[in-house]
Amino acid sequence: MCPTLLSLLSLGFCVSLRIWAAVGKYEKLSLSAWPSPVVPLGQTVTLQCHSHSPLKRFRLFKTDGKRRLPELQGHHFNNFTLGPVTGEHAGSYTCSEAYWSAPSDPLQIVVSGVFTKPSISAHPGPLVQQGQNVTLRCHSLVMFDKFILHHENSTGHFQRRGEMLTGGYAPADFSIGPMTLASAGTYRCYGSLRRSPYEWSAPSDPVDIMITGLSKKPSLSAQGGPMVRSGENVTLVCSSESAFDQFHLLREGVNLGRHLAGGQSPRRALQAEFPLGPGTPAHSGVYRCYGSFTRSPYSWSNSSDPLFLSVTGSTTSTCPSTLDPHTTEEAQLSQAHSSTWYIVLGLVIAFTSTSIILAALVCHWCSTQNHVAIMEGEPMEARIVNGEDSAAEDVIYAHLDLRTLSERRFTPTPLRPMHPSTEPIIYE
Repeated sequence: MCPTLLSLLSLGFCVSLRIWAAVGKYEKLSLSAWPSPVVPLGQTVTLQCHSHSPLKRFRLFKTDGKRRLPELQGHHFNNFTLGPVTGEHAGSYTCSEAYWSAPSDPLQIVVSGVFTKPSISAHPGPLVQQGQNVTLRCHSLVMFDKFILHHENSTGHFQRRGEMLTGGYAPADFSIGPMTLASAGTYRCYGSLRRSPYEWSAPSDPVDIMITGLSKKPSLSAQGGPMVRSGENVTLVCSSESAFDQFHLLREGVNLGRHLAGGQSPRRALQAEFPLGPGTPAHSGVYRCYGSFTRSPYSWSNSSDPLFLSVTGSTTSTCPSTLDPHTTEEAQLSQAHSSTWYIVLGLVIAFTSTSIILAALVCHWCSTQNHVAIMEGEPMEARIVNGEDSAAEDVIYAHLDLRTLSERRFTPTPLRPMHPSTEPIIYE
């Protein structure tokens, strides 16, 4: 009996090995990457090879195009850690068991951050009614050959939503819709080149696509009314019949803030206040508010009716408000122009007055010189005294009778000499 039992046990063991070998031979392995197959430059990624068989030793291969690179050694049986990654780590990976399993499907490991990030925009806007479409446009100053669009849902899981080839600097338009709750979320786009398909640019800035219309609309009002003077405090109140976890205030499409309703209380509230501070003309515009729940951050209510807020004038006088930089700048410019004209006018008046005074002085000086020349001028014959001129002689006046053409001789009356002289003086 013992030989027969041993034979049966040996046969069963061999059959079991063949069965496990057959199962392992046709079992499809799977390969995954944690935290993501898109790895930023310089970070690490862990590749995991999954199998339902009790096999514990796996091999990891990297394929670069048609060339299969040498086997990579694994750690902790089925885990392979790569990094800090560079452009050489980018490529396609597969894993397999040493003997019996078939290789897994290839997994593409992409290294991002190699090129400058592109830009992304939503048209007609990031708020989309349920059932409508939205277009996400990716564009860049770098001449990418392809744009890739990634979507992050409310659970934080990234998935590739599409790829689009482009030429030159042309943008890529991705149409999303009809919009559902699963379509809402955060979107980013990448760019790549044909010569390095596994090397991508840095991700674009995120754009949040919200789906609206799943809840009743709230109402929006302004404390004190929608007409506000400059300097007065402005507070907008968003109210709803249904309690929301969050309220959102938008000014012509620009999100101004997200206030958690109820303040410190964990309970939901029916309204939220949005203080905007002292009003300025820059606060004027069209406002709307929405409500949402924490469990669905990308699902908003219907839009409230628009509120037209107008901030004009001043609370104290009709003078321009000091809070308005444009008005202050214009007033300063006007004052500068007025001062400049006053300076120019003063210079003109000063120049004219100086010119008149100088002209008067010149005329006076000329008349004085002529008078002195007449008063001090003497004929040479009258200045000869004993054959020479003398500064101490008496002054002789010669009177001319202009009424007659004949000259007559007369004896003038001498003046008292300044210096008496004993010598006789002869007058002619």
